[in-house]
Amino acid sequence: MKSILIIEDEKAIAELERDYLESHGFSVEIEGRGDIGLQKALGGSYDLIILDVMLPKLDGFEICRQIRQTNNIPVLMVTAKKEDIDKIRGLGLGADDYMTKPFSPSELVARVKAHLARYERLTADRGENHEQIRIRGLLIDKTSRRVTIHDREAMLTSKEYDLLLLLAAHPNRVFEKEELFERIWGLDSNGDAATVTVHIRRLREKIEHDPSNPQYIETIWGVGYRFKV
Repeated sequence: MKSILIIEDEKAIAELERDYLESHGFSVEIEGRGDIGLQKALGGSYDLIILDVMLPKLDGFEICRQIRQTNNIPVLMVTAKKEDIDKIRGLGLGADDYMTKPFSPSELVARVKAHLARYERLTADRGENHEQIRIRGLLIDKTSRRVTIHDREAMLTSKEYDLLLLLAAHPNRVFEKEELFERIWGLDSNGDAATVTVHIRRLREKIEHDPSNPQYIETIWGVGYRFKV
């Protein structure tokens, strides 16, 4: 039985979500405080987390950020706000999906099932070998620093490889250009982040079947890039 943690301070909403999810065979736990919710998320064995943005003691953005430092399980963020900036911020911190209240409980259940299924496929594709990442025909061998796409080797430069590995090791997390520049080139964000754009373009030319319609490295306009699974 899949286990879900709901971090939501509106009791009626949390209980409605729990009832619908339990009726579909999920085990559900509710927590109303952000700080305690974070402790449970980091210390428990949950398969998915439903996370409200506005919470007492600690908001959902900070909870999501800390979860993503150690765990890649699906995180579905929920908010009463409709501003796109909140959605962008949530996705940028690593949330897998975003729902705006009010929403249909049946839609919530459908999204939960979809994200759990996708996560299971992703972990299955990666297999047991932690020295390799396998995702939809793409193989990254960390030991040899070789990349193959549908059994054809992609000849990457050192920086292209490092960039691909960082993105693929954090699937669905959105990285800002400045952060990628800092982490790959080891320089602060005052450097030329356009370098990232150039390397992403070259990387797509080497691993994407159609670089103009990328299936792996997705552009999140106004923010940065993510490895789509």
